[in-house]
Amino acid sequence: MPRLHPRLKSAARFSHMLFKRADNDGLTLLAGHLAYVSLLSLVPLIAVVFSLFALFPVFSDISTQLKDFIFANFLPATGNIIQRYLEQFVSNSSKMTAVGTCGLIVTSLLLIASVDSVLNKIWNTHSRRPIVYSFAMYWMVLTLGPILLVASVAISSYLLSLNWLSLSGVHSIVDRLLRALPLLISWISFWLLYSIVPKASVPTRDALIGALVAGALFELGKKAFALYVQLFPSYQLIYGVLAVIPILFLWVYISWCIVLLGAEITVTLGEFRAQEPDEETALQEK
Repeated sequence: MPRLHPRLKSAARFSHMLFKRADNDGLTLLAGHLAYVSLLSLVPLIAVVFSLFALFPVFSDISTQLKDFIFANFLPATGNIIQRYLEQFVSNSSKMTAVGTCGLIVTSLLLIASVDSVLNKIWNTHSRRPIVYSFAMYWMVLTLGPILLVASVAISSYLLSLNWLSLSGVHSIVDRLLRALPLLISWISFWLLYSIVPKASVPTRDALIGALVAGALFELGKKAFALYVQLFPSYQLIYGVLAVIPILFLWVYISWCIVLLGAEITVTLGEFRAQEPDEETALQEK
């Protein structure tokens, strides 16, 4: 009990520093900017990703499962409608010329460049990377991310298809572990985002904590947002068939708020830890 009070005071100071920093950085405005760029880049990004899968026949059987996994776990409401429209857009993009395909790739990289710019604004870093290094990092994110998703979906499908699992009690354990797979993927993705993209040195522990909070909020946000859309169908009543557009934009905006909040937590952890010894020294001198 004697140690509870200092910990509460420390948590209160950290929360105050976090929300003050998020307000100074304009977190909601940055999230709105990324949401706008995301909607512009969504179709090109998906088209590029699944075009990459088409180059590797080994991924052909998994691509359908991957689509279902993405729309079920990253678009909590009206996912089927959005999936149908996006697949139609992607099929239309496959008829484009080489110049149009290059345009799709550039538009996809625009989203990654915007994320890079916003995260480095949060980290308050002004140094510039070599163009070759930046392009290599953007291309790695564009290709490695989908491959990791494919690998996780493939492993899940393989484990669930094993007969010996269904005949033993291990199946229920594996099933529970697979239910946590979306959270694990979100956690790893956010950790890589907070570790690789900033030009500053990011402590691994801070990035893991920020990524875990962001991943948990993302999973809770999906369920809460889906529940909200079901219980309060105001968008459907007002917009009718076009309701999918504001619903998609709202969810993308909320998602970016969560991602940037995780980044703010990661940065604030380091700043708070550096400030704490100074405060303890000042108290000892008094």
